[in-house]
Amino acid sequence: MTVREATADDVEPIREVARRSWETDYPDIVSRETVSEGVEAWYGGERLADAVERPSALVHVAVADGDVVGFAHGELSGRTGHVLRLYVDPERRGRGVGGELLEVTLDALFDGDVDAVEATVLAANDPGNEFYRAHGFEKTGADTTTIGDESHPENVYRLPREAWDEP
Repeated sequence: MTVREATADDVEPIREVARRSWETDYPDIVSRETVSEGVEAWYGGERLADAVERPSALVHVAVADGDVVGFAHGELSGRTGHVLRLYVDPERRGRGVGGELLEVTLDALFDGDVDAVEATVLAANDPGNEFYRAHGFEKTGADTTTIGDESHPENVYRLPREAWDEP
């Protein structure tokens, strides 16, 4: 497996990983119709293509056997970096793909001279919350997001530069 910067050719495979992930992770959280609406809103049309091309966005893909099996989308915003999305194809989980994507994304964000990196996860997404805690992030707050027409609580996690720089 390799992790590399995403290109315009990766847009549809990224959308497919997102769709399969949402269908696996969120069936008890959002309806199938809301999954479709959410994937379209967050990864549809020009939105994802713009993110792949925007210099402040850091979109990486994990590729195995020629297929995109995961992706991470980070963003620089002042002195804080953000992990906006990180998904691994459900059939590829448990093999270190997410950890490697997170490491590459954190390296890129901290190379952008940020003081800390934040990530948000739906509060009801237990595996997602555990993933960030297992990688040293601490819960620092709560927020809400809208998927389709529904509001959902999110947990906000933070990893300070010092925690990343520690040997």
